[in-house]
Amino acid sequence: MRILKIMLIVSVLSAVVISSFGCASKSDSAVLENQIVTVQRGNLTIDITAVGNLALSLKEDLAFEMSGTVEEVLVEEGESVEEGQVLAKLDTSEWEDNLAVLEDQVTADELQLTAKERDLLQAEINLSNAKITLAKANNTYEWSDPDYETALESAQADVDDAEDCLKYAQKYKRETGLAIWGSMIDWAQEYLSIAESRLQAMLVENEEDVAVKEVQVELAQGKLEDAQIGVEDAQKDVEDAQEALDEAKSDSPVITAPFGGFITEVNVSGGDEVLKGTVAVQLADPNKFEAEVMVNEMDISQVVVGGAATVEADAFSGVTLPAKVTHISPTATIQSGVVNYSVTVEVQSLEAVTSAASSSQSLPSGFTPPAGFTPPAGATPPAGFTPPAGEGSSATSQTTAIPENFQLREGLTVTVSLIVQQKNDVLLVPSSAITREGGQSYVQVVTSSGTTEKRAIKTGVTDYTNTEVTEGLSEGEQVVVPKVTTTTPTTQQPAGGIRIPGMGGFGQ
Repeated sequence: MRILKIMLIVSVLSAVVISSFGCASKSDSAVLENQIVTVQRGNLTIDITAVGNLALSLKEDLAFEMSGTVEEVLVEEGESVEEGQVLAKLDTSEWEDNLAVLEDQVTADELQLTAKERDLLQAEINLSNAKITLAKANNTYEWSDPDYETALESAQADVDDAEDCLKYAQKYKRETGLAIWGSMIDWAQEYLSIAESRLQAMLVENEEDVAVKEVQVELAQGKLEDAQIGVEDAQKDVEDAQEALDEAKSDSPVITAPFGGFITEVNVSGGDEVLKGTVAVQLADPNKFEAEVMVNEMDISQVVVGGAATVEADAFSGVTLPAKVTHISPTATIQSGVVNYSVTVEVQSLEAVTSAASSSQSLPSGFTPPAGFTPPAGATPPAGFTPPAGEGSSATSQTTAIPENFQLREGLTVTVSLIVQQKNDVLLVPSSAITREGGQSYVQVVTSSGTTEKRAIKTGVTDYTNTEVTEGLSEGEQVVVPKVTTTTPTTQQPAGGIRIPGMGGFGQ
């Protein structure tokens, strides 16, 4: 595009020169039938162009984190703000009262937890004592109750003695047959019966005591479990109360700007009663813009998220902004049978603004004005164009500053170029210089003797104005671009040739 613009500038200037200073000597005729163009290296960009409108890409609704009464709104719509600046705030008296209530609740729940922990400790002690008592009743602790153990041993000894007496009397009764041994047998039996009754009574009393102690252990175990549940519930109450307090403290009664920008909306006023989540203001970043354009179904497959793009506002022609594809709609928009897909591009940096007029352009070697050329009085070259010093020299265009009033705004009409393919430092020839026969591409090459020869070439990508040549040509060779130009009876071709910046030159 830059090369074409320079060509247009020089062509217009050349036309002025020729019409003003030529000599009238020939009739209407085709004086120039061909244009000779030098094969040069350059950059080639293939893109898809569409038109859309700018929109702010970073907008954020800022809402209150708690309910209450709006005390003050400190900004107005359109006002610029800095990051961290307070934008609006609530009356904090209710918030502070609520914090006090929540803090009291935390304290009360902590006291309740302490009491429950004491109950648990006592339940553990009671259970331990009940188990010890049961163990004693079961006689698992040897000599733990001397009185009971002694009485039990004495009763058992009496039973043993009575049994021995009875056996002794029965033996001698059989051996002697004396009646006295019968009386001894009766006495021994009575003594044994009394001893056994006494021992059995002691054993039965002990079993009943064990049963009672087992019940006491079960009761103590149940109380311990209840105490453990009480502690767990009290711990949960403390955690809930602390969480509520922390959440209340984290909710701020003020709204601050998360980034620098300007206010696009103000939705509340001082004295308003608001709920948690009420949007108070909307903040936008003035340096982040995006544009949405429609791409037809034939081209959409060439567009990818993350792909490069450029944006040019109609209001600032020639100023180009770098951009990137951020979204491609998965669904189509169909109108009157035409299928399009929405593509969103985001401007990457306003600091990277470039202008075709402000970038340096080196004119190719070989540019010379026509012989005898003198600019007419009052004539000035187009803005940004400076003729080279002479044959074989190069020139750099004057830098045109970005307009002082340059400022992107939401809604501006923009032309978006989605970069499909870009090649740098490749051989280029005008597409009109190429002919095709039977699937093969040809150009007419000017030989060193001044004649032309037809040469087969291989081509790469094209933007339909210029085409990449991959084989068959070398940098610096000249090719013929067919063209017919008629002259008026008052014009005469000046001596020498006119070199076209970026494209070589043309002549006879």
